[in-house]
Amino acid sequence: MSRKTGSPEPIPAYSRLRGAIAAVTMPATFIDNAPLAIDMTTPHQTATGMKAICNVPAPYRVGLLVVPQFSNLGLALVIETMAIANWLAQRVLYEWEVLSIDGEPVRATNGMLTPTAPVTSDTGRFATIFVVASFEAKKHAGNRRLRAWLQRESTFGAQIGGIETGTEILAAASLLDNRAAAVHWDNLEGFQEAYPKVKATTQLYTIESRVITCAGGAAIVDMMLEWIGQAHGAPLAAEIAQHLLHARLRGTAERQLDKTARDAAPMSESVTQAIRLMEASVAAPVSCEALAAAVGLSRRQLERQFRQHTATAPLQYYMSLRVATAHKLLQQTELSVSQVAAATGFDSAEHFSRVYKARFGCPPSYDRSQSWEAPVMRQPAR
Repeated sequence: MSRKTGSPEPIPAYSRLRGAIAAVTMPATFIDNAPLAIDMTTPHQTATGMKAICNVPAPYRVGLLVVPQFSNLGLALVIETMAIANWLAQRVLYEWEVLSIDGEPVRATNGMLTPTAPVTSDTGRFATIFVVASFEAKKHAGNRRLRAWLQRESTFGAQIGGIETGTEILAAASLLDNRAAAVHWDNLEGFQEAYPKVKATTQLYTIESRVITCAGGAAIVDMMLEWIGQAHGAPLAAEIAQHLLHARLRGTAERQLDKTARDAAPMSESVTQAIRLMEASVAAPVSCEALAAAVGLSRRQLERQFRQHTATAPLQYYMSLRVATAHKLLQQTELSVSQVAAATGFDSAEHFSRVYKARFGCPPSYDRSQSWEAPVMRQPAR
């Protein structure tokens, strides 16, 4: 309802926030901290109101494409940072729409169903498109229709972003060739094997004019704050961070797990060095004696320090690292079981299969999908 005289009554902050969150379906125009009310039947008000509208920049439109088994947390963090930006600015800086290939509700890893709109052949609807994915990235990366849609949107000028394993979908669409891409540490080996043309990194996120990549998790907040700050200034990004209780904005130069549990723990330097040697020689394992000699200890001294700091023997720890790498390659790549066995230092596929089945309760040939229901590899003690 329009108001013919006077200024509109101020609305509570929470109501303004709800209006900002609802901006996808009902965009609003804010002037002087309140929605603009125009009586279109009064010529003077019509001219004044239209002039005010023309002075307000159009909202920046964002498409949020989700695939089955996406992270609901990831989607929420993207949306919430934009919603708070709208609220603080007292106008609609961002509009967004949640999309899927077929427009059907999409189930997240936590079981929640999210309504979506279908992608269309119309280009130019979105300035930026984020692909939000988590599990079964290999399966979704093979979706030709999805890849074609992303390629077309990129060709027509949209900035394309991949969040968590959404980065793999961008790589499958050849949007990341010869570019740096932030890949979650748990997917790094498989990503590097599957997409050698992409410069996979352990950065938290990367932002370029054409593409964005983010490793996922809490790094999504950092990425969104940097992205919003580039468009609307660092002060707005800092204020959003304050409302999210996000103490420090991490930049693109920072790495995932910069301060790992191993580095933070009171672990001896010899054990730390031995673990790094193990990680560097998964494909060609070295003996316990060679590890001990490399770090200046006897085998007995190394075993004693390992048990003290990791509660396991060096060779058991080493085997856990090799099996963890094999687990990732099986789930995240198209390498055969024999190739995975060779890449992780096993003499034969038969030996590898026995070790793998003892660990996971199934042969490696049954564990080829990184799904929510698939066997989980807990990380070795650090």
